[in-house]
Amino acid sequence: MKVIAFNRTLQGSGASRRLRIAGQTPGIIYGGAEAPALIQLDGNALYHALKKEAFHGSILEMEIDGKTQPVLLRDFQMHAFKQLVLHADFQRVDANSKLHKKIALHFVNADVSPAVKLHGAIVSHVLQELEVSCLATDLPEFITVDLTTIDVGHSIHVADLVLPKGVVAITHGKNPTVATAAVPAGHVAADAAATAEAAPAAPAAKGKKK
Repeated sequence: MKVIAFNRTLQGSGASRRLRIAGQTPGIIYGGAEAPALIQLDGNALYHALKKEAFHGSILEMEIDGKTQPVLLRDFQMHAFKQLVLHADFQRVDANSKLHKKIALHFVNADVSPAVKLHGAIVSHVLQELEVSCLATDLPEFITVDLTTIDVGHSIHVADLVLPKGVVAITHGKNPTVATAAVPAGHVAADAAATAEAAPAAPAAKGKKK
């Protein structure tokens, strides 16, 4: 994805406020051998770009004064209630250095899993994104979590995921849970009641003859 930005010379809260009034969003680009640089971007275009998942997890081609360089979106701040991006941070990408980035998880095939198909369970997504380490050229837009085999009472952990080539999960020595499957309490109670109703009644005890 391509991003158009312009060099920014003025800084400070006053200058940033005037930029936003003019429909621009102040930002910064840092990393690599070059010094951090102040930039500004079209606020409306940036707002709509942030709605796209690929904008958050892909290498972006940022053009500044006719020169293009690969960058990653690192952070952004939104207004509390307006459709307004207050600030955006981008990092220059070095093709030869590994980077760390949080990648969105896409959950698929829950409807055909034993948990859902056979038991009416609910699959809970414990993680929504996963931090990974990889070269820029190997950075995935998202990571797929296949729920085909999950059953009631079972979980899928990070170690169970099939990661793209060159991508390593950063878990700090742990194996976090990604998804779990459980039958809702009300559903369990209803099944128990139905089973009880279907069971034949026990014969009444006969009294002793005198």
